Parts: sequence; C-alpha cells; structure tokens
Amino acid sequence: MHFVVTMLRFRLLWLLVFCSALSSSSAGPPPFAMRISCGARQNVHTPPTNTLWYKDFAYTGGVPAKATRTSFISPPLQTLRYFPLSGGPEHCYSINGVPKGHYSVRMFFGLVKLPNFDNEPLFDVSVEGTQIFSLQSGWSTQDDQAFAEALVFLMNNTASLCFHSTGHGDPAILSIEILQVDDKAYYSSQMWGQGAIFRTATRLSCGTGKSKFDVDYSGDHWGGDRFWKAISTFGPSSDRPRSTENSIEQASKSPNFYPEALYQSALVSTDDQPDLTNIIDVEPNGNYSIWLHFAEIDSSVTDVGQRVFDVLINGDVAFEAVDIIKMSGGRYTALVLNTTVAINGRTLTITLHPIKGHAIINAIEVFEVVIAESKTLPEEVRALQTLKKALGLPLRLGWNGDPCVPQQHPWSGADCQFSSSGKWVIDGLGLDNQGLRGFLPDEISSLHHLRSINLSGNNVHGIIPSSLGTISSLEILDLSYNFFNGSISETLGQLTSLRMLNLNGNSLSGRVPAALGGRLLHRASFNFTDNAGLCGIPGLPTCGPHLSVGAKVGIALGALLSLLLIVICSVCWWKRRQNILRARQLATRDAPYAKARTHLARDIQMTRHNNHGHSRTAAETGPILLS
Repeated sequence: MHFVVTMLRFRLLWLLVFCSALSSSSAGPPPFAMRISCGARQNVHTPPTNTLWYKDFAYTGGVPAKATRTSFISPPLQTLRYFPLSGGPEHCYSINGVPKGHYSVRMFFGLVKLPNFDNEPLFDVSVEGTQIFSLQSGWSTQDDQAFAEALVFLMNNTASLCFHSTGHGDPAILSIEILQVDDKAYYSSQMWGQGAIFRTATRLSCGTGKSKFDVDYSGDHWGGDRFWKAISTFGPSSDRPRSTENSIEQASKSPNFYPEALYQSALVSTDDQPDLTNIIDVEPNGNYSIWLHFAEIDSSVTDVGQRVFDVLINGDVAFEAVDIIKMSGGRYTALVLNTTVAINGRTLTITLHPIKGHAIINAIEVFEVVIAESKTLPEEVRALQTLKKALGLPLRLGWNGDPCVPQQHPWSGADCQFSSSGKWVIDGLGLDNQGLRGFLPDEISSLHHLRSINLSGNNVHGIIPSSLGTISSLEILDLSYNFFNGSISETLGQLTSLRMLNLNGNSLSGRVPAALGGRLLHRASFNFTDNAGLCGIPGLPTCGPHLSVGAKVGIALGALLSLLLIVICSVCWWKRRQNILRARQLATRDAPYAKARTHLARDIQMTRHNNHGHSRTAAETGPILLS
C-alpha cells in the first residue's frame, strides 16, 4: 500500500513538472537580452545573479580603461570605455542582431580610474537619434543619476546608442543593457507607440529601506529588470511606513509584470499631515506619463469605503475618489493608475488628498514622453559615410551616428533640412579648409537634395565626378584651391540652378563646357582661373578646332603609323649606310695587293705579246742555228 501511494505521488509530481514545462514552452522564447561590459576584453559574470555581460568588441571607437563605480547600484564591472574629444564630438555603439520589438535600454556611467583624470564628465545621451538624457554636475554622487534608461521601439534589427560631448570632460560608459519588454508594456492611450520614447525620470518604492532592481524582487524578466529607488518617507512626520508578507494578487501580470514585493510596502499619511505629498524635479516644458501603484496592505482597512482619496497632479485632480479595495477587487491586490500630463515648470507634485481615512501609496513611476526624432534618409547617411572615407575626414569631425539627429548635435560640416517626406536630408556640405586629402567619390550624387558644396582650400585630388551633374538642386559648387585634374565634365552644364562655380586654383585642362560658358550671360559667378590647361571662355586661352572623338582617334592612329614608318625608314637607311661604310673599309685595307695583281697581269700580257711576235718572226725566217 505504501509503495502504491509513493508511486502515485511520484506520478503526480512528474505530471506537475511536465505541465509546468509544457506551460513554459507554450509561453514562447524568453525576452531578448544584450548586456555589454564596456571596455572588457572577455565576457564577465557578476554576482549575485551570475549575470552575463558580453565583452566590448567592434561596436565603437574610444579607449578602454579601468573603471571606478559611482554607485552601489552600478553593476560590479571593472572596466569602461571613454571617448576623448580629439576623436570627435559624437560616439555611438552600433549593435546589430536586435530583433524588432519594444525594449528597455539602459546605460551606466563610470569614472576613469587614472590619476589626474577629469572625474565627472558631463555629456548627452541619445537612443536611435533621440536625445534622452543630459548629465548634470554632481551626478556621480547620486544613485539614480548613475544611469540613463528609456523604453523604445527598435525596428531595424539594430540599436544605436550615442554619447555626445558637451566640452566638459570625456564621456565614459560602464555598461549597456538592451532588455526586451512586452510590446504593450506601459501602454498609454494618450501617448504610446513607435513615435514615442518613455525616458525614465524616476521610480520610487515607498516605505522600503534599500534601492534595488526587480531581479532581487523576483520580478518577471519581461518586466525589463527595473531599478526602484527606495524612499522611506516623503518628509518629516508626514507619513508612516507599512509592510506585509502576505502575497499580492494581480502583481506580476502582463504586460508590465510588476514584482510582487513592490506592493508589500507602502507609505500612509498621518493625522498631523492628512495630505500625502511628493515633489519630483523634472525637465520643464514636457509631457510626463505617471504610473501610481496601490495595494491595500493596512490591517486596519478591511472593506470598501474605509479608505477613499483624490489624486492631484500639480494641483489638478487626476483621479477622483480612489477606493483601492473597490477598484482592485479586494485586499492585498495590486492596482495601477496611469495618466499623462503636460508640465511647464520644473517640478511635478503628486498629492493624495484623503476623503475618508488616510491616504496610502506603494510606488510611483514617472516617465518623460519624448517624441522620437525622424531620422535622416538612409541612402544619404550611406553616401556621407562613403564621403567620410574617400575624403579622409579628420577624427575630430566625428561623423558618427545620424548626421541630423539629435538636433542638439548635428554633424559638423553637414547642413540638414526637414523634407516633405518626413525625413531629414542633407542640403549643404561645408568642409572648406579641413585638411582633406582624399578624392571626391561618385556616391556624392546620392545626396540628391544638396544646394551647396564647399570643399575649397583642401588637398582633394582626382577628377571632378561627372555624377555631380545629376544633383539638379545644386546652386553653389566651390572646389577651388585643391588638386583636381582632368577635364570639366559636360554634365556640369546640366546644373541649371547653379549660380556660383569656383574651380580656380586646380590642375584642370581642356575646354570649358559650352553650357557653362553660356550661364555667364545669366549673371552666374564662375571662376576658372589658375588652371593652366583650361580654355574656351573669355579670360582663358583660345581652344583649337574642336574635333570629334572619332577624328581625335583617327589623328592619333595616323600619327602612330607615321611615326612607325619614320622609324622603319630610319632603320633601313642606317643599315644601308653601315654596309657602305663596311665596304669602304675593306677596300682601303686591300688596296696594295690589288695594285700588285694589276701590274702582274699587265706584265704577263706584255710578255705573251712579245713572245707571240718572236715566234711569228722565227717561222718566217727559218730555224736559228746555235754555235
């Protein structure tokens, strides 16, 4: 019998485990999480949760260094990455492979652990081209200022987090976290969606004694591992803390997944100060989304109507006659109220005014609603990046991130204009006297909205791209005092809006296109001087007869054949001359022998002639007798 009971218990336990696993698997994959330990050369695991932080490799520029943590809430990491101003005013972490979705993005700041180093830099932070945070003096001594956080939609499988120097020290980043949250998290009917970013202004856990993250509250990972700053009182004698160990219903619930422990402590008003008031510093002239958390955990309140209060935001009633038990459905049950308000001043005052009993509150969240900036057209950003490499742009100019946003930090030398398409475009390039040493690429024609280009006073070489002629909006083109060579493309004559063209001080040659010359009659200002090879307009040398391409090719071939014929004739003449000279040399050397042979032949002939005469006489006279 005991064996049977044991087997039944085992099977029941196995069934529970199986159902639990099935339930977990049906819930889908866990939320995406990317944590980077800035400046680290290896992956790092940190206590108490053995959290994995990836090494910092190939995301950005800057300099890795040892770190000093500014707050106990900062992750226990030993390195950071800082960005000297000499490397440019903007630096970005570009992180790929981030699935499309809704994310909590958080960046911790640190101090560079080096002697004689500016230990409190002040800089701005942007996410996806929208500025979300500005560090203020004294941030390194305030726990809730050690990081910046925002809720943002990431749509292109990438995340761009940028740090903008304000001239007060070098930005230094300890860590970066990109944590996926529910797509409906912090849904607000007034302001919510892909066009809005919720920047965390503050999170307060009321009545507790220690600030912590909800990973220590046993919060659900889909909640984004939020930080809650502990606040034990709103003011002297203004309230008293309450706490409970009872479980809280409706706490870790989709889509926000608040930790249960958040509702197990609270602050309650007193008879001496019936109104429960908290004042929060905020940035002026902004819209703020306010989330108020309640749970009836006071043992003295057991039924509907025993605790009723109004909630006022900056003196205006936001929620009237709040009865927690009635609205949540019972005691020890979570209730969340949300509203969005416009604030003109620098303070947000939340007041709970009792109607019956005392007021109570468990937690407060405040987000600044930031309208997401429209980005620059992607093809124009790619063109500028190509231009950056081709021209050898100095590091001090930066050119990282988006050229036009945040609007507080545009790229130096790139002028932006908001187009009718709802995107930023580049309408001007002012890079004169910047020490550029590269060439002008054809990709500059992708900047379709350019009205002015000024590259004067640099060391840019090569030809002037013919693709410039496709930028129909171009009005000013100044390439003076560089090292451009070759001819001026006929396509520049298509720039009917061009009213200023400075090509002086280069090494250009050939005929100035007739269409450009004709523009001089329309009050256009053109300068072609100090180009020794240019011709064809008043003020420049007269060009020779204009020849077609075929004629030029024919002349070139004729000249080549003539040269070849001259060479062949010269070779033949030279060889014949050499033969004559060789023959003369031989004749001079053999002259004595030839003269001797001539005399001998003449003597033989004379002897034969004489002998023949004697023979003829002897025959005639008869034999001669010898005595």
